Amino acid sequence: MLGGAELVEVASDGQVGDKARFVRGVERALLDGKAEIGVHSAKDVPVELTDGLMLAAVPSREDARDAWIGAGASLDDVPEGAKVGTASRRRAAQLLAARPDLKVNELHGNVDTRLRKLAEGHLDGIVLAVAGLRRLGRADEISFAIPSESMTPAAGQGSLLLQIRSDDQDALRAVDAIVDETSLRELTAERTVVSLLGATCDSPLGVHAKTDAHADEMRIDAFVGLPDGSAWLRDRVEGDQSEPTLLGAELAKRLLDTGAREILDRAEKWSGRV
Repeated sequence: MLGGAELVEVASDGQVGDKARFVRGVERALLDGKAEIGVHSAKDVPVELTDGLMLAAVPSREDARDAWIGAGASLDDVPEGAKVGTASRRRAAQLLAARPDLKVNELHGNVDTRLRKLAEGHLDGIVLAVAGLRRLGRADEISFAIPSESMTPAAGQGSLLLQIRSDDQDALRAVDAIVDETSLRELTAERTVVSLLGATCDSPLGVHAKTDAHADEMRIDAFVGLPDGSAWLRDRVEGDQSEPTLLGAELAKRLLDTGAREILDRAEKWSGRV
């Protein structure tokens, strides 16, 4: 990605299911001076930034969609009552909103562990990110990519985010060449919605911004729902791609006006699985 760069491996901390544990390990290496540039999966980075650090660059985005691995060629084609593995409340909420007959099972572990559980017959299907499977060379496992209109991706899904110390101008100059302005605007819009809704990486919230380069416009889709799919809402805004923060704020207001805060509050108190 960056010529002459040296890879510094870091260990994650925290419990399984705690998405931020990956972020904390990288941030600690930056703050301790062991690394100059931190690379994150953008969907795992909280909107409240750690003191002393800044977001420096967003490279070109990968496919942001979710992938179904298992029986079926579309969500409608998945066998009735199928057992589906996911650790994501966002995915569970949208699966059950579309297919209440599905049996969602909590599934943790790395990609290999999850694929092994499927291969061993414990599950009929699992849902993972298209981008993650592609980056791991496992794209051939994908049965179909779920259209973002049916399953709105997590904010930042498919994007990498580069982080540096706030006072490191050399690192800032080093990453400048790989900034993708379109991906940066899309991520800005998505994180604006998350921030204004007061949501977290674990909230059952999907936000996906997509830029139409030909029309110079951006569309942002959002989903908010309870993990069991019993209550949910969707909304969309479109507008000038050069105003991602304003567009994100407009969508957040629409969501709040139609009950998103109540759904998120109920989801935070959720005692069920996933």
